[in-house]
Amino acid sequence: MGGAGKQVMRPRLIAIVGPTASGKTALAIDLARRLNGEIVGADSRQVYCGMDIGTAKPPAEEQIAARHHLIDVVNPDEAFSLGRWLELAQAALDDIWSRGKQPLLVGGTGQYVWALLEGWRVPRVPPQNGWREEMEARPATELVAELRRVDPEAQSFIHPKNVRRVIRALEVQQATGKPFSYWRAKVPPGFETLVIGLRLPREELYRRIDERVESMVQVGFVEEVNRLLDNGYSRDLPAMSGIGYREMCELLAGEIEIDTAVTRTKTGTHRLARHQNSWFKAGDSRIRWVEAGDAAVEEASRLAAQFLGESNKVHV
Repeated sequence: MGGAGKQVMRPRLIAIVGPTASGKTALAIDLARRLNGEIVGADSRQVYCGMDIGTAKPPAEEQIAARHHLIDVVNPDEAFSLGRWLELAQAALDDIWSRGKQPLLVGGTGQYVWALLEGWRVPRVPPQNGWREEMEARPATELVAELRRVDPEAQSFIHPKNVRRVIRALEVQQATGKPFSYWRAKVPPGFETLVIGLRLPREELYRRIDERVESMVQVGFVEEVNRLLDNGYSRDLPAMSGIGYREMCELLAGEIEIDTAVTRTKTGTHRLARHQNSWFKAGDSRIRWVEAGDAAVEEASRLAAQFLGESNKVHV
């Protein structure tokens, strides 16, 4: 009566984030070896089978050095979503914890990372093209009125002139029976998290990106894309629209030269890195920043040891 209740240990997750080419994979493999860990990928492109070079997928020897999850999940012509990734990621975490190992979440897709760490509710509702066409044929004022009727809270975050978002909100409500505002809520996950961010000067990051792109071409990026096309995967697929793949498709179609394809891939990857940094901001207090380089492993190991050594008991 009136006691504190029993104490339980909350599972712990270490996340390694940062822009592409900052060294996340190498750091994660080092930590996995030290912590008896396994890696859960948070990369929206590495889920596709056969798209290895252009997505900078860890080579076979690195995947052997530390077991990886959520790589090679679907074929390039299969639909994949944030909701599907969250399901697979949670299943992978539960599996790793159940075997007494330490999971490390690694990747630069910020939406995936924060959706998992913040407990986003994500509806598994694919686009319903026929239904959408019917909605698009109706006056926008009717759609807005309908949304306000079924989901009054939505007007606080969906602008009435954003018809596409209004239709999406109605689509989710119609498919799930729950208002769109319900899906915006976050449910705190049942685990503790240490987020380690890798950073380095922009000039150095761009240099690494440029070297990586040149290396990709040298080891067979063009041939990889040609093989995908030969296997029947259209250049119009969402998976093939990724940076580098789009340019290599243009090259193979005779629309641009190799130098142009490489330059555009470098520039596009620079832009991607800036976008990734918008998800992982330098002033974000949730992230413990580590300078990329020779000392990164030791500093990250120190942070991990401190985190894992702390008591994460909660009263229940």
